[in-house]
Amino acid sequence: MKVLATLGLAVGAVALVAIACGGDDGGSGAGTGGQSSGGTGAGGSGGGNTGGSGALDSCGNANGQLFPPGSIWNTPVDTAPLDSESAAVIDYLQQNHTAAAKFQIDFSIKVLMADASTPHKPFTQTGDFYSPDCDPAPPPVPAVGSLEGESGYECASDGDCHLIVIDKDECRLFEMWRANITSSAFEGGCQAIWDLKTVYPPSMRGDYCTSADAAGLPIAAHLFSADEVQAGAIEHAIRFILPNSLMRADIYVHPATHSTGATSGPASAPPYGARMRLKASADISGLNPAAQVVAKALKKYGMILSDGGNLTFTGMADDYTSAKWSQVGLTAQDLKSLQWSDFEMVDGGQRINWQDGDCAHVPITQ
Repeated sequence: MKVLATLGLAVGAVALVAIACGGDDGGSGAGTGGQSSGGTGAGGSGGGNTGGSGALDSCGNANGQLFPPGSIWNTPVDTAPLDSESAAVIDYLQQNHTAAAKFQIDFSIKVLMADASTPHKPFTQTGDFYSPDCDPAPPPVPAVGSLEGESGYECASDGDCHLIVIDKDECRLFEMWRANITSSAFEGGCQAIWDLKTVYPPSMRGDYCTSADAAGLPIAAHLFSADEVQAGAIEHAIRFILPNSLMRADIYVHPATHSTGATSGPASAPPYGARMRLKASADISGLNPAAQVVAKALKKYGMILSDGGNLTFTGMADDYTSAKWSQVGLTAQDLKSLQWSDFEMVDGGQRINWQDGDCAHVPITQ
């Protein structure tokens, strides 16, 4: 199906929404939040990427990574060939990406942990649930937790309100866009369920398919955490976003599988799924130690264009991590000295128009 009003579009006029992850491009809300819908189960604690590598866990994931080591976002690109359009795209961004939010970090997306005792809760699909792209199976909802930009499970701010839950007992990642859980109802937009034991192909869950992120990618796999920065290494690619006006209209490259009708940039703009890396020659000595950890990951693994919004980089909220951003010394402003001329674009392969085909994903129902 064609998702004409997708994750990258505006969802509210609240000022904090505009600041956090998108404004006119569909950012996360930052509001007062609501209360948990109750139930029993594992609370959120230290979601997803915790830094380092080494032995694999029961899902075949290395410490500090989600999904097996061979996954695209867990594969270094520091020696990968450049895209033939790299110079033109970087020049376009250098000339046109002038917003104050450029190279700032958004810390609003939370990752919760579940286990076999966590109850799965059925939800009512809203108009933000697209078939067959999205998965209707009931997700696990920890008793203690909250949505992106909220203090609880209620989407009080009308923002993106992502619900992201990792269940390492099931080896599954549940990501839902526009979740809203109150004492009387659980409503949800597009949910993508990912198998943490799988090395997904470049086409992920299927070409032309969206997910809880506009590009069709998993969100949690690309979030860097305070735990990782404290440990001194980020061992995966990083999620980044751009205003829709600066993304190539209708086009994506793998590992993205989707674009949106809101994209309106010219042929010299980057497409959804573009993977940028910080040049090996980029001088990062002026960054503070925490920011240097992020910059080193940008050199080794790069960053993947995943959604529409304003704040360039996406870090994990520290609500449920052991380390806190204030402790590790990283603020939203600490990478603002970077310039687009410090980056280059890795070869993205075939350009695909998202309107040329239909999603053929088989929805996960349980």
